[in-house]
Amino acid sequence: MKNAVALAALSLPLLCGSGYRVLHTYKHDREAFTQGLLFHEGFLYEGTGMEGKSSLRKVDLATGNVLRRVDLPSAYFGEGLALWKGKLIQLTWKSKIGFVYDLATFKQVRTFTYNREGWGITQDGKRLIMSDGSSTLYFWDPETFKEIGHLKVTDHGRSVPELNELEYVRGEIYANVWRTERIARISPSTGKVVGWIDLPGLLPPADRAGADVLNGIAYDAKLNRLFVTGKWWPKLFQIEMPR
Repeated sequence: MKNAVALAALSLPLLCGSGYRVLHTYKHDREAFTQGLLFHEGFLYEGTGMEGKSSLRKVDLATGNVLRRVDLPSAYFGEGLALWKGKLIQLTWKSKIGFVYDLATFKQVRTFTYNREGWGITQDGKRLIMSDGSSTLYFWDPETFKEIGHLKVTDHGRSVPELNELEYVRGEIYANVWRTERIARISPSTGKVVGWIDLPGLLPPADRAGADVLNGIAYDAKLNRLFVTGKWWPKLFQIEMPR
């Protein structure tokens, strides 16, 4: 494991072309193929993918250092990550199996199965919300992992496919759209896209070598901070959108 080294946060906000502002830039492990990301009590928790390289991590925001890590068995391709009542829930891509870990120790406490591909997962305080790469989001009971509903996502009547990593932010579902630099803001009651976060050029050209797509959204509800990164990105960004 190669831990990231510290990078000082930018001291001044940077206004970018589409209107978003980069408030801070942090170091991110370039070897992390980010599939799931969340923020909890001062730390980032990250799920990474690729067979033989998938992991669950606790990351220091300020430095990017990996403070705790557990690797998935080599047969599994790690995907989305959610926190529910002191437990971390991690999906896998095609294996149709999920892992549940104790937040404090990363000890695996159970597994569960589901009947579709696993991409992203988050929670709204009552339900788990998962994506499978389609234009549909699925609601699960957080104790039994049984499906209790689903939601078709549309933008002006058109389906929005390839929904990937998810985060619940101020009553909306934020979803990375795979192979784009866009995050959809989705109404959890109607499935309609209520807005887009467009992030063209977020990762500077000098850092693009070896980097993959935008993927990874984490929200600090206490301080209203939004963090984003991507697969094999060397940086993580705190961004602010115009009001």
